[in-house]
Amino acid sequence: MKRILLNYVVLLFALGISQSLYAQNRTVSGKVTSADDGTSLPGVNVAVKGTTIGTATDAEGNFAVSVPDNATLVFSFIGLTTQEIAVDNRSVLNVQMEADVQSLSEVVVIGYGSQQKRDLTGNIASVSGADIANVPVPSLEQAIQGRAAGVFIQSNNGKLGQGMQVRVRGSSSVTASNQPLYVIDGIPITSESQSSSDSQTNPLADLNFNDVESIEILKDASAAAIYGSRASNGVVLITTKKGKSGKTNFSLGYFTGFSDPTGKKEWLNSREYVELFNEARANSEALGIDPPTQASLDARFTRYSAGNAAGWQTPTINTDWQDQAFQRGKVNQVDLSASGGTDKTRFYISGSYSDQDGILIRNNFKRMSGRINLDHRATDKLMLGANFSLSRTVNTRLSNDNAFSTPMQVVALPPITPVIDPRTGQLSGNYTLYYNPLLNRDYSSNMTYVLRNISNVYASYDFLPGLTFRSEFGVDVLTQNEEQYYGKETVRNSSAPNGLGFNSWTQIFNYNTNNFFRYVNTFADAHDVEAILGMSYQESKRDLTSAEGQQFASNAYKQITSAADITSGNSEETMFSFLSYFSRVNYQLNKRYLLSVSGRIDGSSRFGESNRYGFFPAASVGWVISEESFLADNNLLSFLKLRASYGITGNAEIGNFAPRGLFAGDAGYAGTPGQRPSQIENPDLKWEQTAQTDIGIDFGFFKGRISGEVDYYVKKTKDLLLDVNVPATSGFTTQLRNVGKLENKGIEVVINTQNLTGAFTWNTSFNFSRNRNKLTDLQGQIIEGGYVNRAVEGQPIGVFFAPEYAGVDVENGDALYYVNTARPDGSRDRTTTNDVNEAQRVIIGNPNPDFTAGITNTFSYKGIDLTFLFQGVYGNDVYNAGGKFQSANGDFFDNQTKDQLNRWQKPGDVTSVPQARLYGANGTAESSRYLSDASYTRLKTITLGYSLPNVLVNKLKLQRVRIYATGQNLLTFTDYNGWDPEVNADFIASGSNIGLGTDFYSAPQPRTITFGINLGF
Repeated sequence: MKRILLNYVVLLFALGISQSLYAQNRTVSGKVTSADDGTSLPGVNVAVKGTTIGTATDAEGNFAVSVPDNATLVFSFIGLTTQEIAVDNRSVLNVQMEADVQSLSEVVVIGYGSQQKRDLTGNIASVSGADIANVPVPSLEQAIQGRAAGVFIQSNNGKLGQGMQVRVRGSSSVTASNQPLYVIDGIPITSESQSSSDSQTNPLADLNFNDVESIEILKDASAAAIYGSRASNGVVLITTKKGKSGKTNFSLGYFTGFSDPTGKKEWLNSREYVELFNEARANSEALGIDPPTQASLDARFTRYSAGNAAGWQTPTINTDWQDQAFQRGKVNQVDLSASGGTDKTRFYISGSYSDQDGILIRNNFKRMSGRINLDHRATDKLMLGANFSLSRTVNTRLSNDNAFSTPMQVVALPPITPVIDPRTGQLSGNYTLYYNPLLNRDYSSNMTYVLRNISNVYASYDFLPGLTFRSEFGVDVLTQNEEQYYGKETVRNSSAPNGLGFNSWTQIFNYNTNNFFRYVNTFADAHDVEAILGMSYQESKRDLTSAEGQQFASNAYKQITSAADITSGNSEETMFSFLSYFSRVNYQLNKRYLLSVSGRIDGSSRFGESNRYGFFPAASVGWVISEESFLADNNLLSFLKLRASYGITGNAEIGNFAPRGLFAGDAGYAGTPGQRPSQIENPDLKWEQTAQTDIGIDFGFFKGRISGEVDYYVKKTKDLLLDVNVPATSGFTTQLRNVGKLENKGIEVVINTQNLTGAFTWNTSFNFSRNRNKLTDLQGQIIEGGYVNRAVEGQPIGVFFAPEYAGVDVENGDALYYVNTARPDGSRDRTTTNDVNEAQRVIIGNPNPDFTAGITNTFSYKGIDLTFLFQGVYGNDVYNAGGKFQSANGDFFDNQTKDQLNRWQKPGDVTSVPQARLYGANGTAESSRYLSDASYTRLKTITLGYSLPNVLVNKLKLQRVRIYATGQNLLTFTDYNGWDPEVNADFIASGSNIGLGTDFYSAPQPRTITFGINLGF
């Protein structure tokens, strides 16, 4: 690889030398100043268009550059509008540069087209690919956290390649999916986890987001309804990079770095552990709870110490098991791309390799990817193109958060237990309190291999001036192979004493075609019309085959074929399809009165024949007030637009055969084959529908130096797709029906400012979102989820429902709970009881945040750039379901968090930690004791870079050289007492919209620091 890159550089040097020998050059000089105040602008890039020749202005704004005949100079600087000026016969060229107000004139991608942001009547959040380039995270959603108003993104835990929770303007469904639709270059892609276990995979981690040009998130119904039934949860449009006409430009990037946990907990050391449990045993004995005798307890301590009594008595053993779960992660990534072309053919080619070790032992994620994007104008009327990408990921995975084998559960082991058994010199699990997760580190493997091809081709033909027909065909082929092997050392009291192997193969073939006409015209210099009319078809088929084998000769044999006993096998096949017809008309009158109307008819195989098709209309209007004559001479207000929209979108993200009565093949009596009913039919099943109203204002002040938008929205979902209880006499327990309603109301604020322009620039982007979710009708149903979550009428989805902890009785150390029974006047009984069964369960918290925010600041001065993003999530709660084991004041032998030393010990003690009682269950019931405010502010990303001066870069025959350092999750400010406030236990979050905000030995987010370099040549 190094030799190839060296050859490229040598070749480019040679080309540069030959150009300097034969070109007829002359010198052009001048000065660059600010159009605002006339001050000199140092550090402005001055380049000869189409060449590598260039320079930069000095401290006084002066420049001099040698140019060939007929040259065009390009003047560029961050925060200023780029200018291209033909030299002609001039030898002196003075230039004035203005502040960049492109935020209003930039083009954003919308469904089946693009539009100037100034002309939008819907709400679209846009994130540039440049903003997330080289962010050291595996998946695209993590890279855009905190960058878009109304888009709440949360990781489940700190494992690499894990699933993410993405909510666009709140949760729109209770049991159907709440994840947005992802569309890459026009192709709806597979984004759901394909894991065979509750430890999720993330198909979006297969994508190299350094290939991304822009990300548009369609939030309101006007923007999203063009995707109809797929759009209730929002639509994320991902556009990849294209080539541009001109010389071929190469880009090489490399970064490397390391990761550590964002947070750790404090645990008891050996002396504290022995003291607490001796005390807990004595307290229980005094209360008649029947704990083990002192001799029995001592014998247990000796066993935990691998038979070494001195290990806990002295103590000579003091193991920090938390450190055994973590490792210093490493990350390396290299990207190489080339782009360019002619007026007829343009291309973009890239390749990338990423290798990242997680902060947990045996967690690694590798990705190798390549992309080729081609656009070719075959004739004056015919345009052809193709986008091809191929990636392979290798994920060394871990067990889900609820498994004893996951690394984080190692913290439950007592500190008096040694890592290595001194009697054998080997790692063992025979003397540990629970299964030792380190055995999985050494004697098991859990690998997932994914081969992913996302590609499409298109043809566009101009029939008449303004009338174009475009046809697209795309495929998303995902092939996933999961290979798991557990050696005999990892099997404890199992029927497979000589090891177990499991293999699962999944393939999803998802194809899509879009065919549509687009008409654009202007009439009488006042009426601008853009209309599209088309159809779309998508079909996705999933095949799965799995097998399990037991009894392996040794750990050298890990494939199923080497198992002595094939114990199980399974195969599945399923598919779905969508047939859609869509249309949209955008109209402008005098560039100030805007109207957009769209409609989509969707047919889905997932619904009953009588309700297979749904109609999803939307309309929006806008008024560019700043174009009116009464604001023409206004020097303060540079842009003002009012807009409003209303539309209906749908949700079809349910099982593929939900309305049908199904049978399943089964083994009957004595192995005789048979079949049995497996699902009750509901031919009336229909679409979930969300109606959304949005009212917004876009504004700009001081020639765009300050710009932003404010939106208020109301989303109302009806015909919720819910599993409803049915009489047991039917032979079934539930049936999927359309039952219930919910709503989301919220406000979003975005403000962008150019605080300083000129030699020193400072730009700020701020976003704020507040969403209120409420279940307005569930027809009396109460749906439980997670540990203490539930969905209930009149409350947000997923509220925590449990007894309310009242602290500790100062006289006897009993845990207390509020009775909370309802009184006739509507109040609640606030007396306390030490019997949790006498306490009413009440709403104790809410996993949904009150508001989220993000603020990005970008500074630049003479080649130095600094960007940092703070992300904030406020008002949400997290329930620590592991607290009843790890913060249980000595109830059982799990090691305890350090705060349990603050237990009640004598009458008069005021504390929130009850008296330590072994086997006493004193305060360990599910209750608000284990609920915490999980609000946080996080320094999400910070990057400091330096671009070498053009004078030096040009001598190296390069276009640019930039070195940089990036920090991810460097600082977290929170009162949450767990590892990290950004958490959703994966074994719950994998199948529930309700059981969110639960922490159960869930790994913290990684704190990552990387150092990198970007070369352009």
